Amino acid sequence: MGKRLVSLVVNGRLREEAVGDATLLLDFLREQLGLTGTKRGCDGGECGACTVLVDDAPRLACLTLVARCEGARVETIESQSAGGRMSALQAAFHEKLGTQCGFCTPGMIMAAEALLRGDPAPDEVAIREALGGNLCRCTGYVKIIEAVQAAAGVGTPGDAPRRADATQATR
Repeated sequence: MGKRLVSLVVNGRLREEAVGDATLLLDFLREQLGLTGTKRGCDGGECGACTVLVDDAPRLACLTLVARCEGARVETIESQSAGGRMSALQAAFHEKLGTQCGFCTPGMIMAAEALLRGDPAPDEVAIREALGGNLCRCTGYVKIIEAVQAAAGVGTPGDAPRRADATQATR
């Protein structure tokens, strides 16, 4: 197996790293960069626990070679908080009880973040479609959908719009 030098931006930081040709993005993030928020679930692209954003699009890190990310922007769950404060989406998951054991949460949040970047006010059908590749064994999805709706300020009564500024401070 050969090695190559790969240049990419991870969570806003330029990285130039030597990686094996067959190195998966999941292993690179977790083992070389220490970004363990991205979870190893099924290792076969079926659960969504390893979802990250590559150039703003959700991507399964367990199926993506680092070499295919040359020149790309990669964002992990660690990029979502700023200054130790949760993003609006993370806060909504917390407030709406959109997490139980938490294992699927990073992938769910990253898939939802990609959706909200493209559609700041998605309907429930769009949310369900965007999260369709992410499995949760605990919540039954109702609270997860409510969390995404709350972050977007749509859906449930009493939810105020929260995404005017993705880096706004939360309660």
